[in-house]
Amino acid sequence: MIFTAPSKDFWHDKRVLVTGHSGFKGMWLSLCLHRLGAKVSGISLLPESSPNLYDLIDFQNIGESIFCDIRDFKKLSDKFQAVDPEFVFHMAAQPLVRKSYAHPVETFSSNVMGTVNVLECMRSLSNLKAAVMITTDKVYKEHGIQQAYGENDPLGGHDPYSSSKAASEIVIDSYQKSFFSELHVPIATARAGNVIGGGDWSEDRLIPDAIRAWENQEILRIRRPNSTRPWQHVIEPLYGYMMLAQQVTSNHEKAEAYNFGPDIASTASVRDVINLAKNFFGEGEVMYDEVDEGPHEAGWLSLDITKAKQQLGFTPKWSLSETIEHTICWYKELKKGQDALALCSQQIDLYENTQ
Repeated sequence: MIFTAPSKDFWHDKRVLVTGHSGFKGMWLSLCLHRLGAKVSGISLLPESSPNLYDLIDFQNIGESIFCDIRDFKKLSDKFQAVDPEFVFHMAAQPLVRKSYAHPVETFSSNVMGTVNVLECMRSLSNLKAAVMITTDKVYKEHGIQQAYGENDPLGGHDPYSSSKAASEIVIDSYQKSFFSELHVPIATARAGNVIGGGDWSEDRLIPDAIRAWENQEILRIRRPNSTRPWQHVIEPLYGYMMLAQQVTSNHEKAEAYNFGPDIASTASVRDVINLAKNFFGEGEVMYDEVDEGPHEAGWLSLDITKAKQQLGFTPKWSLSETIEHTICWYKELKKGQDALALCSQQIDLYENTQ
């Protein structure tokens, strides 16, 4: 049976553990699960940015918050046992490409050995029903042509972040075949495109950088205006993750890797995204660099989401313009004094009511 949306009947009272819950995506996912009636617990490090969505929403309104480094296996194992989750969404990671060049050891230890630790902790759980391990759209070996990546394309990664996530995919596949298949616990991976949405203040991300600059009447400097990415609102892949976890529970054969991204029309350049963002923001200066600076990053990236559409019933709802409009609106309303939790809830309602 194909579900076209996460089911409240399914998620009600389920014990769900989200690693990386204090981050941008982790907070949105925790809120979505809470709204469906799940009993949410989170494990992560303290939020890095200020402001941050974790503090603005106040996680106590959603569930239990636990601060623990996933590289500390003993502490992590104790926390997993205390929560005893039925479902795990693993999102904790060092998530930035440019930071991975500056801190490769931290990146590999968090993204590879951190994932190993999470998998080891899950092996000892007696009530685990399924897990979704979130990686990235950057796990694919660059093929150098403008063709969307499919799940069967070779894994790779030029930079430490991308290669660490590709390595974690191999680790997850090994654990699934070596251990979890015998335990009859399905473990799937999710590869999402570039997510944007209200509540992200991370460094070195396009929309947060724009918001910081324009709110302070500063010039936004763009280093790679022609880089092309599969942009999507944060709610889109999160609903895909929940649908995936829900469906693999009853059909273990679906426990594979899935791409979650926009339709091809929402694959756009940085310049296109900034032009739309400036239009919705209403003002703001931009300076585009003439020459690419910094370490290597892929110039063109798009995802083939046919598998998620056909096997999970996942269908993106918002166009690129709608995605950016809702994102900029969130920040502008927060600046006016609106409550962050209310803003997130309103946009989730809007998404659910979009046909």
